[in-house]
Amino acid sequence: MVFESRNSNRSFVPGISAGESIADQRARIAHEHAEREERRQADLAEQSSIRNAPGERIRIWERMHGLALPRDPHHNLLSVIAIATDLEIEQVQEEQRLRLQQQTPVTTG
Repeated sequence: MVFESRNSNRSFVPGISAGESIADQRARIAHEHAEREERRQADLAEQSSIRNAPGERIRIWERMHGLALPRDPHHNLLSVIAIATDLEIEQVQEEQRLRLQQQTPVTTG
C-alpha cells in the first residue's frame, strides 16, 4: 500500500526501513512469514505429541488459538480440543477437573 505525503509529492510505503529497498523488504517479510509458519508447524506438532502430558497439549492449543479451556464439561469446543490435541474427550474433561480443583480452596472444618 502506498500513501502520499501531505508535505511533499513523494509517496512512501509503510514498513520500509530507511535504506531498505523494495526487494529487501519483500525478502525480509518472506523470511518473517516463513519463521512464523515454522513456529506454527512446530506448535501443531507439539500439541498432539505423546511426549507432552494432556495438560501441556491443551495449554499449547490455548496459546495457539488465544482461547481458554471452557469450564463447562459438555461444551462443544471440548471435542475440537480433543481432536486437535489427539486426546480422548475424557482426558480433556479431566484437565478441566484438575484446573477447577486448583482454583477451589480446600477448607477443613
